[in-house]
Formats: sequence, structure tokens, C-alpha cells
Amino acid sequence: MLGSAAPSVGAAIEDPDTGVPTMTKPPMTLTEIAEALGAAVEGDGSLTIRRAVHPSEAEGPEDLALAMDKDLMALLPGSKAVAAVVAEGVEVPDTIKGRIVVKRPRYAMAGMLDIFERPVHAEPGVSPQAYVAPDAVVAPDASIAPFAYVGPRARIGAGVVILPHVTVGADAVIGEGCLLHPGARIGERVEMGARCIIHPNAAVGNDGFSFVTPEPGSVESAKTTGRVVGTNVLIRRVNSIGTVILGDDVEIGAGATIDRGTVTATRIGNGTKIDNLVQIGHNVQVGTNCMLCGHVGIAGSTIIGDRVVLAGKVGVADHVKIGSDAVVAANSGVGMDIPPKSVWMGYPAVPRARAFEQYKGLARLKRLYADVSDLKKRLTAIDGGPVKVEAEPAEQQE
Repeated sequence: MLGSAAPSVGAAIEDPDTGVPTMTKPPMTLTEIAEALGAAVEGDGSLTIRRAVHPSEAEGPEDLALAMDKDLMALLPGSKAVAAVVAEGVEVPDTIKGRIVVKRPRYAMAGMLDIFERPVHAEPGVSPQAYVAPDAVVAPDASIAPFAYVGPRARIGAGVVILPHVTVGADAVIGEGCLLHPGARIGERVEMGARCIIHPNAAVGNDGFSFVTPEPGSVESAKTTGRVVGTNVLIRRVNSIGTVILGDDVEIGAGATIDRGTVTATRIGNGTKIDNLVQIGHNVQVGTNCMLCGHVGIAGSTIIGDRVVLAGKVGVADHVKIGSDAVVAANSGVGMDIPPKSVWMGYPAVPRARAFEQYKGLARLKRLYADVSDLKKRLTAIDGGPVKVEAEPAEQQE
């Protein structure tokens, strides 16, 4: 089975009729594709394949239909494809002459798209319209596009592709095979491992959001007493002289930001994937193979273990520890430590079972209020004395 890989770079094979790039390598037989995926072929494995397509978009016998779920399978009878990728144990129409059978369709699709990926077009060398500091070190086969900036003493590894309007700060290290999309900003002293992908307008190595007052201010008094006692007469900036260190195979989405550490380093472990518009504060430590989905915000000095999943719009307070293999559901607010291999959700986040109990309790409140009101009326009738029955709260009235 094909493993994880950074997007390919180079010239694409052109369609002989249209001249449009279609895939990163010459046409393959169905058997060759199946072998690359570690999957089995049923039917005619000698079929020549040029494209992988949605079943409804197949135009002829050299298109491979990706029919990996029941909805896509339903489109096969009307498709022009004669080859398909399907899940185990499904029936295919007679029009399909050959098929690749996979056990885990979505995982197979990842490998399939690696095969048919359209490459990033880049030629080795430095564009005359780019600026590279005289003392920067650039590998001979690296590609630096027009209007990119590479600062003093920066080191650019083998096979790195830096696209237009990318900034690489002084003393930064970009590991081999990394791809920096347009507008990415890599700050001074940032260290990046191999095969990282930085999407457009991501910023790695920003100043941390850290400030202090001469005397205990409003935030400190609110945390300790629950009241605002101090005042922020003067706010002094705490400089960030640390850096950011990314491991190998890290991916950072468009518009995501990672602040550098105050004194040491903010660290992102090998294989971690960070979605668009994620904010990671100063001194945060993220483990290996984590997934941080869109709009996640992680405050400073939080420690996240390995293989943690934070779903969309999760907010994490500062100095929190999240154990390895934990999963936090979307829109949750994490304000306390989370143990390993647990599922938390809600605002504030609590263990999943407790969250469902709370949701059920909220849903029952209206009925509970009605029951209590009815009991009060009955007691009044039995005792003959006045029992005050309060009006139902406005937000609960129908």
C-alpha cells in the first residue's frame, strides 16, 4: 500500500489530444495500479488507465471510476467507464470489465490520488526575481519561485519547492522535500523537518500573545478571586525569543498560525496535520500524528499528546494537558486536563457520557417544571392553603 507522501513536483504527462496535464506518470494498467495499492484485481487487469474520475464524469474506457461507496456504485450502470475501484463484496454491472477490489475504500483512495495527482510545476533553481541572501544555503535541486524571499543564513534542503511570495526568515531551516505554497511566512530561526507542506498564507514563527502588568491585573484577580480587583494601568509586551520546530511530514493549512515560544520552542510532532485557520499559541507542545481541524484555537503552554484529534472549532485554555489518543468533539471548550484515550465534548468539555447526560437533562427541564407546577397545584388542593405557583420562565413558554 502506498504510504504518506508530499505532493509531487515536476512536469506532468500531457493528454495527447488536449495537451492538458492528466497525471504524474505514463498510463498504467489496472494490474499495475492494484499492485501499487496492495489490492486485488478481478476481471481484465490489462486495461489501460489514464485518469481516475467520479463515475458520472467517465468519458471512455481509459477512465477509472472511483465507486467506493453505495451512492457511487449506483452510478456505475450509467457510466462510460469499463474499469472501477470498488469495496469488497459488492456486485458490479456487466459493463465493468475490470475492477480493483479494496478493503478500506477511503484509505485506498488516498493512495489512488497519489498516483493520479497533478504535480506542482517547479523547475530546480532560483528565479532571478527571487531574493536569496548571499549567505543562505540552497540545495542545487531546490526551486525558488519569483518574488520569494530567503533571509540571511537560512538553509533550504534538497528538493524543496518555494512558490511565489513566500518569506523564509533569517536562520530558518527548511528540510528536504518541503513544499511552501504562495504567501506562506516562515519566521526567523524556525526549523522544519522533511516533507512538510505549508499551505497559502500560513504563518509559522509569529510573536506569542504574551503581556504583563507591573502589579497583578484584572486577569490575575479574576482567576484567583472571581472578581476584578486589579486594573491594567500599563500593559507590557513579553517578547518571544524562542522559535518553532516542526517534525517530519507536518502539514499546515491555509491561514493557520503558530506562535514561537517565549524562550524555548513551540513544537509540532512528526506527521501532525493542522487544518486551515488554526491558531497555536506560544510554548505549545503537540505530539505526533495529531489532527487539529479548522478553527481550533490552542492557548499558550498547553501540552498535547500523540494521535490526539481536536475537531472543528475546539478551544483549549492555556497550560492544559491532553493525553495521547484523546478525541475532543467539535465546538468544545477545554478548560481542564483530559486523560489519554478518552472522548470529551461540550462547553465546557466533559467526558462524552456525562455530556449526553447533561443534554438529556436540559431536554427534560420543561417537562420537569410542568410536573413540579402540577404537584404544587395538587398540594394546594389537598392542604387547602395557598401555595405560590410561579409563572413558567419566558424562555420556556411556547
